[in-house]
Amino acid sequence: MISGEPERRSVIKASLAVPLVWQAAPAWSAVAEGAMFGPERLYSDIKAYADAGNKRSGGPGDRWTADWMAQRLRDAGFIVERQTFDAPWFEADICELGLGDLKIPLVPQPPVSLTDVGGLRAPLRLAEFPGSLDGSIAVVRLPYGRWSSLLDRAVREPIVDVAARGAAAIIVVTNGPTGEALLLNAPADRPIVDRPVALLAPKKAAVVIEAARYAREASFALSGNGGLRAAENVIGRRERVGQKKWIVVSTPRSGWTDCAGERGPGIAIWLALAAWAPHAFPHHKLMFVANSGHEYENLGAAHLVRESGPQPSDTDFWLHLGANAATRDWHEIPGRLLPLPGADSHRFLLTSADLVDRARAIFAGQPGIEMAYPSSEGAAGELSAIVNAGYPRHAGVFGAHRQHHAASDDMSTITPAPLAATARGFRDLLSSAISTPR
Repeated sequence: MISGEPERRSVIKASLAVPLVWQAAPAWSAVAEGAMFGPERLYSDIKAYADAGNKRSGGPGDRWTADWMAQRLRDAGFIVERQTFDAPWFEADICELGLGDLKIPLVPQPPVSLTDVGGLRAPLRLAEFPGSLDGSIAVVRLPYGRWSSLLDRAVREPIVDVAARGAAAIIVVTNGPTGEALLLNAPADRPIVDRPVALLAPKKAAVVIEAARYAREASFALSGNGGLRAAENVIGRRERVGQKKWIVVSTPRSGWTDCAGERGPGIAIWLALAAWAPHAFPHHKLMFVANSGHEYENLGAAHLVRESGPQPSDTDFWLHLGANAATRDWHEIPGRLLPLPGADSHRFLLTSADLVDRARAIFAGQPGIEMAYPSSEGAAGELSAIVNAGYPRHAGVFGAHRQHHAASDDMSTITPAPLAATARGFRDLLSSAISTPR
């Protein structure tokens, strides 16, 4: 791959949104707390985030979002710094399967291994049948699920298996609620196998699966440019003379798609808390963090905890706002999703043991997060890095909504009322965590 940075993405939509959004952050004295955590303000912030476009680490949408969130922190009185690290990028020139006269679009799975110039021709074969796959294009069909990571055993093991059986290239059908190809979080340092891997949307897979049953010959090409580029964690601090204890609030900022539902609610709640917390906690130092590198298995969070976080012994509480913090629920019927007004229950709230009962009371009646769990039962995502680093008092939300990692993760995934209820809940949990005797 060729190092450098692509110039083809447009940030016109994002640049048009900048003046409107930055003017929408009035001073505390002009905004009642109810409005700050109200549905209109929260929805508006998610809309601004979504309008910035694709959020891959270090790309135009991610950079715009970093600048926007940094400015909002400055407006709230924080001193802002950037923590820079390298993240992979890739721009495909071609990624498709040729089957007779058909050209079937595929999605390259980063980190990317390319085909030779001109691609390859080989028989298609289904991975679930035993035996040699020497020189073939293996088709791996994942079971139905809300897929998120290449490191999930149900994803990783069949891919590694077909590579070991000699497949020249691998196509993964990511069966899930939307019928779209779902990009998968991956380690930043290397591909999971040394073969080209591409994703196929389930709604386009029938003809490929049928061809693979009979080992029909197909062509497969994956080419493009990529390398490493700078990505940034945005870190805002408010330090107070004589105060030693920190409150930390973090949220991921990056992702494979526009990420309206995956990232937007957590970011909107984070922005509201950043404006509110300096007045609510005058006797604490505050640190608000927006991490990039999430889609590369929490790359930015690892840098943050390792290099820039306060000492666990100096931290009263760390709140992490991860994926699907408050995203729309849907009815699933064959071939369609029908929108519901409530929040998707596939979201998990984990806290340190001392806060489990209090969190359950605060979020009573809110789908999924009404049943808080102790983090000792197993955290996930960026919350894992926080727990493993030894921060003793913490809470975090994470999950996967139905459009998780899909191109259709747009503003249709947002519904304002449960978003506001969730935001108020995290405000109250933060207040309770700091006031709880220990």
